[in-house]
Amino acid sequence: MTKKIHPYIASGIIALALSSCAVPKVTDIKKPAEIPSTEVSNTATSTQSISLKEFFADPHLQQLFDEMVKANPDFLIAQQRLEIANSYLQRSKMALLPSLEVGAIVSGDHFGKYTIDGVGNKETNISPTVTEHEKINEDISPNFWLGAKSSWEIDAWGKLKNQKIAAQKRYMASAEGIRLLQVELFTNIAQLYYQLITLDKKLEIYEANLKLQNRAYEIVKAQREVGKATELAVQQFKAHNNNILAELEYIKAEIVSTEQAIATLTGKYGTHVERSSTLLPTQVSVLNQEMDVNAIIHSRPDVMSNYLVLEATHADAKAARAAFYPKLDLNASVGFNSFNAEMLFKPSSLAAQLLGGFMVPIFNKGQLKHEFNIANKEQEIAFLTYQKSITTAFNELQSVLKQMKIYEKVLKLKSEEVTALDKGIVVSNDLYLTGYANYLELINSQKSKLQAELERLQFQHQNTQNNILLFKALGGKL
Repeated sequence: MTKKIHPYIASGIIALALSSCAVPKVTDIKKPAEIPSTEVSNTATSTQSISLKEFFADPHLQQLFDEMVKANPDFLIAQQRLEIANSYLQRSKMALLPSLEVGAIVSGDHFGKYTIDGVGNKETNISPTVTEHEKINEDISPNFWLGAKSSWEIDAWGKLKNQKIAAQKRYMASAEGIRLLQVELFTNIAQLYYQLITLDKKLEIYEANLKLQNRAYEIVKAQREVGKATELAVQQFKAHNNNILAELEYIKAEIVSTEQAIATLTGKYGTHVERSSTLLPTQVSVLNQEMDVNAIIHSRPDVMSNYLVLEATHADAKAARAAFYPKLDLNASVGFNSFNAEMLFKPSSLAAQLLGGFMVPIFNKGQLKHEFNIANKEQEIAFLTYQKSITTAFNELQSVLKQMKIYEKVLKLKSEEVTALDKGIVVSNDLYLTGYANYLELINSQKSKLQAELERLQFQHQNTQNNILLFKALGGKL
């Protein structure tokens, strides 16, 4: 004989079936555009294993890195935010477990004479089967409860599970964010540190040229005394000397400003920065290595962080979709319950309750649809951000590698130019003393040498900055 389904159960099944038909689909995670082939080989090598201490071998700079990790406020704030993300993750894990509360409830009710409870209490008290302990106080009806209550949302559709996955991915993204911030701060400190060394070298160039200029100035003054030079020539050299002296003072001001910037990044009050006298050399070993560009780009903290956020938004969309399904709850309580305090802990006062809930969203489906649409759009935004970070990372790496090769050629040419102009100054001094050159040619030869030295230093500085960016472009392994 076939059993009939209870009408309420049948109604629930029908409602579930209808609600399931209206549930929207979650968009799959899109794949980013394929990275194009480049001049760099696609063979993975040790390029990706270059560490911070290997890349930046200067001990003074390494000391600044250590100070930054200990005291930089932005880095310390980021660490606190990581702890917050971890708390969100642990909270999402707890949502999968049943809740449990232990406590006591004491209440007292006064029921009117013409109420159901008032009449019921009176009828109960006059019943011959009711013992003295079972009689209810009709003026104030007390209620004592001592026990435990538990509730559990059964995650049948994966809503809570996906919320946990989203929190987990965001925690991992926060960890990558800290690594990204650390690389950014290390890069900033390195740039300022080598800016200081560049300024020191610039100071040396001006001081050396000032000595040359002073010697030429003394020669012109001596020539004026014997009538071989004019006062105009003397004043021209004096003006040029003053220009160099002014530049020297300006460089000193730049040094102070740069030292203050480093002090801010390392969380200290302004102080002198110990430094070496060598700029960061070109990482020839990196240029000569083959590298897996795809692996390098996807190991960068900015790219990894954005991908983890994309996965988190995908899990958010799944959780928003699961909200369309019926909510299943299970509630239970057990404890001692009595209106007589003396009888509260008697075995006969032990009470228990088990309650199951099955709630299908009907009138709030419009709200759920908007929430799902928001989650879906957030996933699309996360994908576009992820794609943008890949494009940026690829172009940064290609730009840095190509510029390094160009700077190598430029620096070689500039060094040859400075060598030639060094010889030119000696020749111009001799020609001036023998009367074959005038004072303007002497001034111009010294100006040309100064300009060439400054330009070479500027290219050396740019090459150093480019090498610093190479560390970031390779993913900045710490």
